[in-house]
Amino acid sequence: MDHPRSAARSLTRQDARTLFLASLGGALEFYDFIIFVFFANAIGQLFFPADMPEWLRQLQTFGLFAAGYLARPLGGVVMAHFGDLFGRKKVFTLSVFLMAVPTLIMGLLPTYATIGAAAPVLLLVMRMLQGAAIGGEAPGAWVFVAEHVPARRVGIACGMLTGGLTGGILLGSLMATAINTAYGPAEVLDFAWRIPFLTGGVFGLMAMYLRRWLHETPVFEAMRERAGVAREMPLKAVLRGEGPSVAISMLLTWMLTAAIVVVILMTPALFQKMHGLAPAVTLRANVAATAALTAAAVIYGALLDRFGALRTGLAGSLFLIAATYALYFGTEAEVANLLPLYALAGAAIGMITVVPYVMVHAFPPATRFTGVSFSYNLAYAVFGGITPLLVSLLMASNRHAAAHYVVAVVVVGMGALAWNASRAARPVAEPGASPALR
Repeated sequence: MDHPRSAARSLTRQDARTLFLASLGGALEFYDFIIFVFFANAIGQLFFPADMPEWLRQLQTFGLFAAGYLARPLGGVVMAHFGDLFGRKKVFTLSVFLMAVPTLIMGLLPTYATIGAAAPVLLLVMRMLQGAAIGGEAPGAWVFVAEHVPARRVGIACGMLTGGLTGGILLGSLMATAINTAYGPAEVLDFAWRIPFLTGGVFGLMAMYLRRWLHETPVFEAMRERAGVAREMPLKAVLRGEGPSVAISMLLTWMLTAAIVVVILMTPALFQKMHGLAPAVTLRANVAATAALTAAAVIYGALLDRFGALRTGLAGSLFLIAATYALYFGTEAEVANLLPLYALAGAAIGMITVVPYVMVHAFPPATRFTGVSFSYNLAYAVFGGITPLLVSLLMASNRHAAAHYVVAVVVVGMGALAWNASRAARPVAEPGASPALR
């Protein structure tokens, strides 16, 4: 171990390098995972029969996208199992490799016109491998950085990592804008759709190489030196003794999915239909929102270190409720308000940093990776999967249903934060339990 993990010390150059490499890898991995959705129309035309009805082609294309979410819990739990038993670093590096290689292959796949039905099958396999990888990346990255930094700096570590992950969405949006600006529709279908996948795969392999220079976390090393690593299956231990922590983590993840899926991913398409806005207009506003989210995640991380999860989370939740309603009602009143209000909503969503901050404090070191991964990925698979369908159904009866849904789930998240605070008397192992609970 190169430095003691003292709560009192400041961040060192090694800490900064660890945070940078973890955030960079997370950004590139999330880019690889979501770039598919930005080119879904082109992929649908190329990987399914030309005579297939448009509605069916679209359904199957987004079914391929959703397959990645369905693979997240299994991949996340398997990688977390080995991360708790054999070390965080090995699995943390493996997740980047498992994302980069399928992304690179997707950019090289032959289309339906070349190999027929094998094309969408191969695409499905690659998409599921991506899902397994992302299931281990986010939880593994949060645990990794939280166990590296001083206990009083866990918030800023989670904030930088979360900013890196959301930065991957921003990179995808910018890449899609660049490709569609530089090439016409015919050129995109001919070859340009491959560029984002090939680029993501290459940079992902570079990120994997850079992660070779990371060190195992001091918390895991201390645990191994002190008593050895338990051989009991970590998931069994989590389910037997950490039920409240799992429930709180899943409820908070539900809040995270509502903010990301509805406000960041669905709102551009919803506003195109609700207000007749051009895709380019909503895309520019979405870029502003995602950029604001990336910066705000780091700011919220610093606030968490100063004020703790309860006060920061409740204040951030109220801000998110106000900003979401302002976005939907303010844009309806005057479409010129879209960009500033969307940026404001993105900044408010930065409060999701409270989610990993609470989760990494909720589980003891021996099962931390598994506990965070199981809770986060299961909740994301369930709530991330049903949210688009549920919001679409609710929108049929109320044009502001998307905003109402986000607000309702944020209230649930506030309840989870209060429940978490009520358990403050329970001893929790490092990293720094007390700030997370106050």
